[in-house]
Amino acid sequence: MKKMGRPKGDNNMVKSYTIRMDDATLIKLETYCKRMHVAKSEAIRKAINDMVDDCDEIKNTTSLKN
Repeated sequence: MKKMGRPKGDNNMVKSYTIRMDDATLIKLETYCKRMHVAKSEAIRKAINDMVDDCDEIKNTTSLKN
């Protein structure tokens, strides 16, 4: 029987993280996602990556850890 579900790719999103936010922040996130046509998780990943890219101290020491 064939396996069901999403196909495995090169960059699988296997980690999950729950966050809390106030109503105003959630409204900003939802508004951004609707206007930019992106998922909330993608917008959050982009925001984190942009913050790290702006911070040389973190950018130069960040590496993938398995």
